[in-house]
Amino acid sequence: MGDALAVMTSGLDPAQDQLRELAHRAASGDREATASLLKTLAPRLVAVVRAVLGASHPDLDDAVQHALIAFVQALPTYRGECGPMGFGRIIALRAAIAVRKRSRAHAARHDAEVEQDTIEVAEPSPGDEAVGARRKALLRDLLAELPAEQAEAIALRVVFGCSLEEVAEETGAPLNTVRSRVRLAKERLRARIDGDPTLSEALEVTA
Repeated sequence: MGDALAVMTSGLDPAQDQLRELAHRAASGDREATASLLKTLAPRLVAVVRAVLGASHPDLDDAVQHALIAFVQALPTYRGECGPMGFGRIIALRAAIAVRKRSRAHAARHDAEVEQDTIEVAEPSPGDEAVGARRKALLRDLLAELPAEQAEAIALRVVFGCSLEEVAEETGAPLNTVRSRVRLAKERLRARIDGDPTLSEALEVTA
């Protein structure tokens, strides 16, 4: 099955073809291919974790290490349904969201401890850059309150700017399922920030 998928997707992008070939070899237990693939994708996976947690999160390094280990451990399950980067991004995203959930649970047990130091909250100022920073900061904080599949879908859609089709490809879910997850995530987020029009506008997602 993996070979058939590789043939179907070959020729579209030489760089992607090479990554897919490395991923299939790594999935078969080729240690050299695994090392090469990890060397290529590690910076991007680190960027995924940093985007979800924020650069100043105290557990960022641990989350990165966990994401990279999880990626290597998951390689034997890679079948080529999506590109290696998409496959790795989902794993890194799940690792980062898990860390965010643990952070919030810890903060809930220690009320005096606030998360402002671990979330990059933009100061009120005009301009698209500030709006974008504010949106990402809010999403980082609220992702942990969503069910895992909804959190993945909304993060891919908003934080990483993926199309619904790309989210479907990377998560292996039908397009209509992705639409539903994004919709439910939006509803939960809006309910969470009900009564604050500024935050509602900041978190607006185009379905």
